[in-house]
Amino acid sequence: MRFNFFRAKETATTNHEEALAFPLDVRTELYTAVVTTSLQDNFYEKTNERLNRIVELIAQNDAVFVAKLAVYARTRLHLRSIPLVLVIELARLHTGDSLVSRTIYRVISRADEITELLAYYQLSNQRQNLKKLNRLSKQVQKGIALAFNKFDAYQFAKYNRAAEVRLRDALFLVHPKAKDAAQQELFDNIINNTLATPFTWETELSALGQVAFETAEQKSRAFTAKWEELLDSGKLGYMALLRNLRNILEANVSGEHVARLGAYLANEKAVKNAKQLPFRYLAAYREVLTVKSGFTAYVLTALEEAVKVSIRNVKGFAQPVKVVIACDVSGSMQQPVSARSKILLYDIGLLLGMLLQHQCRHVMTGMFGDRWKLINLPQTNVLQNVQEFYRRAGEVGYSTNGYLVIRDLIQRKVKADKVLLFTDCQLWNSTGDGGHLAQEWQQYKVLFPGARLYLFDLAGYGQAPVHLVQNSVFLIAGWSDKVFEVLEAIENGQEALAVIDAIEI
Repeated sequence: MRFNFFRAKETATTNHEEALAFPLDVRTELYTAVVTTSLQDNFYEKTNERLNRIVELIAQNDAVFVAKLAVYARTRLHLRSIPLVLVIELARLHTGDSLVSRTIYRVISRADEITELLAYYQLSNQRQNLKKLNRLSKQVQKGIALAFNKFDAYQFAKYNRAAEVRLRDALFLVHPKAKDAAQQELFDNIINNTLATPFTWETELSALGQVAFETAEQKSRAFTAKWEELLDSGKLGYMALLRNLRNILEANVSGEHVARLGAYLANEKAVKNAKQLPFRYLAAYREVLTVKSGFTAYVLTALEEAVKVSIRNVKGFAQPVKVVIACDVSGSMQQPVSARSKILLYDIGLLLGMLLQHQCRHVMTGMFGDRWKLINLPQTNVLQNVQEFYRRAGEVGYSTNGYLVIRDLIQRKVKADKVLLFTDCQLWNSTGDGGHLAQEWQQYKVLFPGARLYLFDLAGYGQAPVHLVQNSVFLIAGWSDKVFEVLEAIENGQEALAVIDAIEI
């Protein structure tokens, strides 16, 4: 075992903390970089560095895999910007068939992604002159033209924004073929800027905000009535509801409306159709926590039910499988997932850990920084457990001594079938005792040969702290509950990327 470890060092590298790490193959590195990016600065990597690395990796990968990864990122993980990057960069490298146009058609899921795609096309191709979008790739043109047929008047009007590239520009550029007279009329309205203003909660509240009220009380009553009207209309989407729970409660809507709101939040069909990333529920939960209302506890409970409904089909580990879940709460994990988000990588690791704990039976859960500490919490709650971990994070410090998780299991001779670390994979040793996750895991495998180690990479920096081709070590990446589909595939004897390879283009 020691011999194998030192042979592995021949292919070793170092991570951003100059600690021993192991490089990923180009498919895995592209996958981890894509599913963990929001195209903003990270703790160890600037936005342009991440984007340049992704572009380089695209060139090193098979075109079909890149296309499938783009579709996976958009349709399964619900990422928006990075799939557009993948298809445009793919278009620069791949010609000769319809792969690019078919992928663009699959990736474009909202009307504004037509213009976002063209905006990135300009940027990627360094177009500087007045006609930045002339000489458009034929396959890009065809894919966008087909995508125009996906949307109705409401969807086009909702996203017809005054940006550098507008829907009108796109329509002139790609010349989509209308499928009937009604759609041709819609295209004419886009050209003539005569799309009707759509009914949205934003437009309704914006219009009300322009009204001059004589008293603050009148204004308050008007906004209460408007929120109740929006709730009654059935046109307040699930994501809009999550984002506005605090506003709705502070508007003092009636108990009847709060009951309707709570029932909708936890409705299985609504949750399934909404396709929200798990951290959206956590963000809403934290906003509601601060509201001084008699309905706050009710809405918090509804959010707990909603997030549990969202993972109802996730397969955890039942008896007799013994599971250890370890969440990285180090300083580098305190990085927001996007410029406008209050959610940190730290939160996502805790949330995914609590989601999995909820689905397991024999499970020990804890967090690591300078130290490793088990935290025993009931499985009945998910979001509340995340908050409790968050409150106690300082108890273990802010280094990244992940090896202590395995060392503790060795010292206590605890047999675990599955050990899962939710981390940015930038593990290092702040104690000076020479311990490393790779060494500790090899020792653990001597004691318990059947054990498996799963690294859930939440940052995608391109290295792993343990060699992935030996000793039952697996890498999974992403911020969505879909990471558990990859986990299931591995458990069924498939490779981690089999879920992506199964995508049809």
